[in-house]
Amino acid sequence: MTKTVLVTGGTSGMGKAMALTLKKAGWNVVVTGRDADRLHQMDIALQEIQGEHAVIQMDVRDPEACMAAVNQTRHRFGRLEALINNAAGNFICPTDELSPNGWKTVIDIVLNGTFNCSHALVKGWQEDGVSGGQILNIVASYAWQAGPGVAPSAAAKAGVLNLTRTLAVEWGYKYQARINAISPGPIERTGGADKLAMSPEHAERIRRNVPLGRFGTPEEIADLATWMLSDQARYLNGECIALDGGHWLNKQPF
Repeated sequence: MTKTVLVTGGTSGMGKAMALTLKKAGWNVVVTGRDADRLHQMDIALQEIQGEHAVIQMDVRDPEACMAAVNQTRHRFGRLEALINNAAGNFICPTDELSPNGWKTVIDIVLNGTFNCSHALVKGWQEDGVSGGQILNIVASYAWQAGPGVAPSAAAKAGVLNLTRTLAVEWGYKYQARINAISPGPIERTGGADKLAMSPEHAERIRRNVPLGRFGTPEEIADLATWMLSDQARYLNGECIALDGGHWLNKQPF
């Protein structure tokens, strides 16, 4: 039976690459996003790949919308086995100049959004009797080290990383579920990378801090995600894999 995966923030960058790659790998793919035009373009791109898919306009900050998206997916495909929490928000700002609204916005998207979608998913698992489901969260190396200038995202990603490991234990026992995370390094062709590289000179400085001497690609993240959700990784649980060319080991933050 073909399994179904829901990808939040799946209309651009890494989310788009993961959705396209997973559909090529034989998954039913559901993509969510806030922008209707981007969702339409993603729908067109997914139509070029054999298999089934759907797109849903949804804001991860709204728990009811997350539950509705999960239920819509279950109704369409019978059940929902996997979730990729990719939706994110980030911007550069010194913390002493950060507004309470700026802090809240990022926390709501990244941390609360991950919880909202994961909680909606597990309710579906309970109703459908799903065993062995999966969640894959997207974090960043500043979840466990400093994130100067991106305090809301760093705090939120740290929360997501801890949530990943907590649910790996709780839901591993209860649902035989696997909950893991990917920590991408500097990745080209993503909106987040563009925001974090404030100038071409800054981008080049980041590239030089990657031991492998280059930026990663969304497709490389997608390949790792596909493997982590596959049966080849069936004993992987509570793990965070950094795919960053060794960037975080060089101790140089974005």
